[in-house]
Amino acid sequence: MKKYDKDQHRWKPATRLVRTGRDPDLTGPFVNPPVVHASTVLFDSVDDMIAGRNRYLYGRWGTPTLEAMEQAVSDLEGAAGTVLLPSGLAAISTALLASLSAGDHLLMVDCAYYPSRHLTETVLKRFGVETTFFDPAIGAGIRDLFLPRTRAVYLEVPGSLTFEMQDLPAIAEAAHEGGATVIVDNTWATPIYYRPLALGADIVVHAGTKYFGGHSDVMLGTGSATAAAWPNLMRTQRLMGLAVGPDDAFLGLRGLRTLAVRLDRQMRSALKVAEWLATRPEVGRVLHPALPEDPGHALWKRDMTGASGLFGFALATWGEEKAKLLIDGLELFGIGASWGGYESLATLASKGLTRTVNPWPAERPLIRVHIGLEDPDDLIADLKASFERVDGGG
Repeated sequence: MKKYDKDQHRWKPATRLVRTGRDPDLTGPFVNPPVVHASTVLFDSVDDMIAGRNRYLYGRWGTPTLEAMEQAVSDLEGAAGTVLLPSGLAAISTALLASLSAGDHLLMVDCAYYPSRHLTETVLKRFGVETTFFDPAIGAGIRDLFLPRTRAVYLEVPGSLTFEMQDLPAIAEAAHEGGATVIVDNTWATPIYYRPLALGADIVVHAGTKYFGGHSDVMLGTGSATAAAWPNLMRTQRLMGLAVGPDDAFLGLRGLRTLAVRLDRQMRSALKVAEWLATRPEVGRVLHPALPEDPGHALWKRDMTGASGLFGFALATWGEEKAKLLIDGLELFGIGASWGGYESLATLASKGLTRTVNPWPAERPLIRVHIGLEDPDDLIADLKASFERVDGGG
């Protein structure tokens, strides 16, 4: 059996996806790690237990299955360490709680995922943490929002409903001048196409439920950090008793192996569908940073090497009822929360869309689509048929 090379940075991401997390110390002679179901770990003696001389100390703190997934994500993100969490929201909350204390001030991008916002308005507020939301386009101007007690800045690049890019290097520079930790949700682009830690972030989080798993059948979150931010992140995860079952970790790691090929296909299909939607008279604007006409395209081109299958489009003249009819009439698009699986989805994103700085216009229904692995021509035909049915009143 060939020796496992822990220094895999000389390889391109697609190669590393295949090789990483396959240390024989974890997997033995097998291609995939064993699925270890464990809570109790036994020691040879009391002294060994007191000194913590085993590689694994307790099931919640790690098993070969969990460690293989952690190794893989750390390698892909260029992180000092990774914690696995039960969901993407658990990863977000753990990163925020690791970075904030009572009385601190948080800066959060205005286009953040609603549960992230809700967390700040409930749990963090109850703990005395004040949150200010900022315009995604603020860039270096974020300096004007810093208070002496600002301790964290939270970004979601791009926003998963309205898809605004953010200037991470400029924001990180300002944040570090003020002594704040920068947290970035990287679920949309994944580390295949975006490396937040290399651009100045301190912690990067993922809803591994989505593209990491890739099959809509796993609940998983990850948090990865620089050497400076890692101890607090790991300590917070352990103190809160957050753990991932071995089956979900195994499915997440298995999903990673095909991430590059899935994302490449979904990116190309999504761009084809997005470009077609831009030609429809019913569509006022397509929200996709990889499109040249998108306001965030220059930042996307500078900082990312690809895109995913998730984007949105705003209707030009139709109201909410027609938007619902359009979605209900689709045959190949499921209607449901989450995304990142192999199947296409469509949702009415503007329903309940929350903004503080730049409210979304109430008269412009926003539809979010996730493009799966179906043939894009079939998806376009499905959309076209539904547009025509709604237009014709049928």
